[in-house]
Amino acid sequence: MTHTSQKRGLRYLGAALPLLLAACVPTPAIRMKGDAALLGEQEARERALASADHWSLQGKLGVSDGKDGGSGTLNWTQNGERYEFTLRSPVIGKSFRLSGGPDGALLEGLDGGPLRGPDAESLMHKALGWEVPLRDLRAWVLGLRADSGPAELNFGVNRLPSLLQQDGWDVDYREWDAGRQPPMPTKVFAEKPPYKVRLSIESWTFN
Repeated sequence: MTHTSQKRGLRYLGAALPLLLAACVPTPAIRMKGDAALLGEQEARERALASADHWSLQGKLGVSDGKDGGSGTLNWTQNGERYEFTLRSPVIGKSFRLSGGPDGALLEGLDGGPLRGPDAESLMHKALGWEVPLRDLRAWVLGLRADSGPAELNFGVNRLPSLLQQDGWDVDYREWDAGRQPPMPTKVFAEKPPYKVRLSIESWTFN
């Protein structure tokens, strides 16, 4: 199965992408530099979530490289170092499953059979042409800084992260569920031009 045919299979998912991105158009945000108090509150959140490695979320995912993209409903389950993503397109009824851990990644649902790779990021890039920073996104989706390098934080009027800049990505936090303790993000938009990842989270479950 060629790289072109693999990408063609996923291009069907792009039919729903404009609808999702239109629903996720960000509004101008008020951002504050992190002072000692704000950074202290963030460090407290990070300590509270440091051991949260068994969780799941449901929502909608949109991915674009500036030309092609895909979107659908997402179920993401994290069990320690093991993960499973299931992406379903309501437009065409197709689903794709990405699973794995330290021993490699498996992508199922493409024409031609399953594909294996050393990790989720390289497998998605090779098979689908998607640039998704999955290793860092595991931390970012929780509203945390990843352990991959220096990060700069700005905060909103709710005193929660509004913009996280790390590894060349700008991660916008547009909505939070402040009813949870600690609060959890519900809209996370990551961008590293020309790549965009839009995640709208409908529910969180912690085990």
